[in-house]
Amino acid sequence: MPMWLTSIWRSLRVVEHLATGILIAVFISLRTRFDQPPPWVPRAVSWWQRRLCRALGVRLRVEGRIEPGCLLIGNHISWLDIPIVGTQGEIGFLAKSDVRGWPLIGWMTEIAGTRFIARGGHQTGDIAASLVADIAGGRPMMIFPEGTTTDGRTLGHFHSRLFRIAQGSGIRIQPVAIRYRAGEDPTPDHRVPYVGEDTLIANLWRLVRHPDLVACVQFLPPIAATEGDSRRALAEQARSAIVDALALNPRGAGQSAPGVSAEPIASPGASAANCLEPQPVLT
Repeated sequence: MPMWLTSIWRSLRVVEHLATGILIAVFISLRTRFDQPPPWVPRAVSWWQRRLCRALGVRLRVEGRIEPGCLLIGNHISWLDIPIVGTQGEIGFLAKSDVRGWPLIGWMTEIAGTRFIARGGHQTGDIAASLVADIAGGRPMMIFPEGTTTDGRTLGHFHSRLFRIAQGSGIRIQPVAIRYRAGEDPTPDHRVPYVGEDTLIANLWRLVRHPDLVACVQFLPPIAATEGDSRRALAEQARSAIVDALALNPRGAGQSAPGVSAEPIASPGASAANCLEPQPVLT
């Protein structure tokens, strides 16, 4: 099928998929006004994320699996990171509060149970307690400790404050390495990153027109906090694991030392080039 025809087909599927998501979100919102959120919301969210990846024509290559009782820590390249990881289970996410204000998407993510944190809002303690409760209840939670997105060729600072969750709680940290590429080209794809002055519509249009987008996700071995481990030490262990998995420069772009900071989070091994064969994305 010619690429222009594929792009039109994908665009129509994405529009239909967003409409389906709006209808589901409206139902959940109305139901929540009179009662508790339906128990099937996490399953519906995961189904919606799988279907979105299918509509965009994304091929998934997954290595490893989500371990129970873990806080997932991932590198951050695009808004697409969330549905890509979300295809693998009923996972909750922490996002920056700005996302809540996005037209339509912010409302849908809030309905889906996403937790939000504001930069400099001194919310770390409350958010940490909420994440601990979510994980203890059997729902893995994921944060992006860089607090922003990168182009996939570097790894930014890891803000360390929410790593306190792993101190004395029994919760382990599981690093998650994410990479996007075009077909079998092992280099990071330049069309996927959502960085700088990019807009959501422009980024989505690039994905719709992408000829062969492959998303590689590696669930790396969990890290258990030992007595005396500081938040900074845990953050550096997680960061180093992702750097090694993606075969990146450990110092990052323009950094003189590995990037671990204690500032609050503001956003939601083998090389990733050797991911497993594509996993089916079911509707």
